[in-house]
Amino acid sequence: MDIISLFSGAGGLDKGFENAKFNIVWANEYDKTIWDTYKLNHPNTYLDTRSIRNIKNEDIPDNIDGLIGGPPCQSWSLAGAMRGIDDERGQLFFDYLRILKAKQPLFFMAENVPGMVSKRHINSFLNIKKMFEDCGYNVNYNIINAFNYGIPEERKRVILIGYRNDLGISFNFNSLPIVEKRLILRDAIGDLPKAVPALDKNKTNGNNLEIFNHEYFIGNFSSIYMSRNRRRSWDEPSFTIQAGGRHAPIHPSSCPMKKVGKDKWEFTDTNYRRLSIRECARIQTFPDDFIFIYDKLADGYKMVGNAVPVKLANVIATKIKSDLLKNSLVNNVGTKYNMKNTKDTVNLDIKENVFVV
Repeated sequence: MDIISLFSGAGGLDKGFENAKFNIVWANEYDKTIWDTYKLNHPNTYLDTRSIRNIKNEDIPDNIDGLIGGPPCQSWSLAGAMRGIDDERGQLFFDYLRILKAKQPLFFMAENVPGMVSKRHINSFLNIKKMFEDCGYNVNYNIINAFNYGIPEERKRVILIGYRNDLGISFNFNSLPIVEKRLILRDAIGDLPKAVPALDKNKTNGNNLEIFNHEYFIGNFSSIYMSRNRRRSWDEPSFTIQAGGRHAPIHPSSCPMKKVGKDKWEFTDTNYRRLSIRECARIQTFPDDFIFIYDKLADGYKMVGNAVPVKLANVIATKIKSDLLKNSLVNNVGTKYNMKNTKDTVNLDIKENVFVV
């Protein structure tokens, strides 16, 4: 099955779908610090590096079976607050809808932070869900914790999955296979040797590393960072891997942190360091042959932290493929079609859509 990827990043989501035997024929990523990494690890995918706002519908392959990827967090919130049309970041959300409406794949899958469905934002989120439905899709969503699906990390995310209406099916999150044995830090990184500190100004050691990307960010810790415990033991899952080296969790072999005041912690001795980029990648279930290319370590951490864990993407992709291959329309007609009655009845006008928040 052929799919396209938007806001691809380094391609953790893409890699998970590839492992489920989806063929990613086209991807889009505008951040130039990511291009080399994506191209190296996805050699069979055409990467369009233009801003999505400058890509016309006819520039994207037709007759695709799926669309994956989620607009950046700000795009969702700005769209929900009715500022999406006028704000550069919010416009990205509407371009996602534009392409979904134009291409009418069998399914789409999008991911975002759990704050999107908090009490403060739920009305905006439900309006966004309605916009997906108005594109012709039966949409379901849920907050899932990657820890339950074989990822050694506490990572909660909102997942939206839509099946095209003419298929007559919906995605059931309760059918995703939860693992019996939860993985911990020892499972993920216990076999790795000692990591190497970054060079001055947090530049990479490059080819001098014995293990690709096994280097860690150096420098001081912010007061925000020191307001919480940032270390997990070997027998626990990792904290959420974030998109920044300064905020990377502390390695489990480091000394414990202790609370010394309200929102104030400190290290108990001088034996501590942040997780390396490779350790973060392991926790995000990237394989060791997935190589991140960067000059500044901050860019490496960004690529890893912004990604969907590869194994989580694979679990979701496998379920989607199973649903589609069981569907009579897909089996009898084939996947390379667009049902005319569906496409013709979609009346969403992106620039005239109004929210009630």
